[in-house]
Amino acid sequence: MISIIGLDEAGTAAIKTVELDAALGGRAVQYREVQGNETEKFLSYFKPCIIPEEGGVASGFRHAEVNEREHATRLFVCRGKHTVHVKEVPFARSSLNHDDIFILDTNSKIFQFNGSNSSIQDRAKALEVVQYLKDTNHEGKCDVGAVEDGKLMADADAGEFWGLFGGFAPLPRKPFFELNGKDTIFSSKLICIIKGQTVQVDCDVLTRELLDSTRSYLLDCGSEIYVWMGRETPLEERKRAGSAAEELLREGNQPKSYIIRLMEGFESHGRI
Repeated sequence: MISIIGLDEAGTAAIKTVELDAALGGRAVQYREVQGNETEKFLSYFKPCIIPEEGGVASGFRHAEVNEREHATRLFVCRGKHTVHVKEVPFARSSLNHDDIFILDTNSKIFQFNGSNSSIQDRAKALEVVQYLKDTNHEGKCDVGAVEDGKLMADADAGEFWGLFGGFAPLPRKPFFELNGKDTIFSSKLICIIKGQTVQVDCDVLTRELLDSTRSYLLDCGSEIYVWMGRETPLEERKRAGSAAEELLREGNQPKSYIIRLMEGFESHGRI
């Protein structure tokens, strides 16, 4: 789910997911992913990374604008030793820092800037992204340069790199780009869907015995919301549970939280 998606689209996606799950027998565990805050599992399906592009698909919800510009210079920040989180950041010197790895994709050359505090594993994964950009955006025909944080104009690649930013200047210590927000203390709460309405379940301890096979429930854990659907729950009530989870995220200002949908009897190990 893209980070700027409209509320109507998010709600429709939740309903269609329930309909698709019902058509497939209701056995699948469903995950709601948000752009910029994807789970490691989701990212692992895309090699070497996901790089969101501006635009979209024309539909009743939006008019897609086609970008017909020539190759634009773009700056990306990369994080991750196993799966890579890639995000485009403003093409400005203030976006750089000592802790991360940045990739500058220009018309004729791709630069990998290695922050002085970045790890060897991070640098290796970022190099895979560089190769991906070279193959995808340049048909494999462009130069690649490596820039080490702290090396100034004496290095040819470094001189060319910093020249694109208007010259060298000290970098800020605090990272410009944050993947995750601050952790907060959160008390889990169980919510039941009754006749289309959400009703909080009063309980001191969460147990499986609280769940009724004829109803759907939301378990709000802060960073993630579980939607548990009893095997005898009507399809319309399952749809309502999905849209209620989206509403709960908006009301609680938790737009980047995950939603995980589970059908009774097909919960994955370690879930509810």
